[in-house]
Amino acid sequence: MRQLMSIIRPVLSGLSRAALYLAGAGIVAMTLIIGWQVFARYVLNDTPSWSEPLSLQLMSWFILLGAAVGVRESVHLGLDLFRHVSPAPIQKLMDVASLGMIVAFGIGMTYYAILLAIGTWSATIPVLGWPGGVDFMPMIVGGALIALFALERLIDALLDQEKTPVVVMQEVA
Repeated sequence: MRQLMSIIRPVLSGLSRAALYLAGAGIVAMTLIIGWQVFARYVLNDTPSWSEPLSLQLMSWFILLGAAVGVRESVHLGLDLFRHVSPAPIQKLMDVASLGMIVAFGIGMTYYAILLAIGTWSATIPVLGWPGGVDFMPMIVGGALIALFALERLIDALLDQEKTPVVVMQEVA
């Protein structure tokens, strides 16, 4: 299993990096769209009707892609005090249980988002003219990535293999 993980890890790393760059591009694009909306509203007195639904779509993408990357990099907020004072076997049990729940959450989110997308595909997003199911694509992709990245960390925890070393930030004098 360790050998398989050493083969898969670079692929998952690239996928994580791509998701992070797409999320960053989405933030920039949304900022530009909202900037254009404000300029058009207050300077041109002609608010574009497409700007708000498109920016909300972009926001869904960058939030869920960023959340998936956060799962892989283990940067989400958590209350680790009890975990850190517990013995190593209890810490491992807590990690495995937590990561298992995150995998289940990602799978559930993907499954139910697929059902929602299928159920709303025949509707149309009024201003954009897109199928209604497109609204659920970020949840499908984000949920799948959350499950995949949590599964990677779960396997690492089961193998007692730390994926990335802890980085301590130091102030430069």
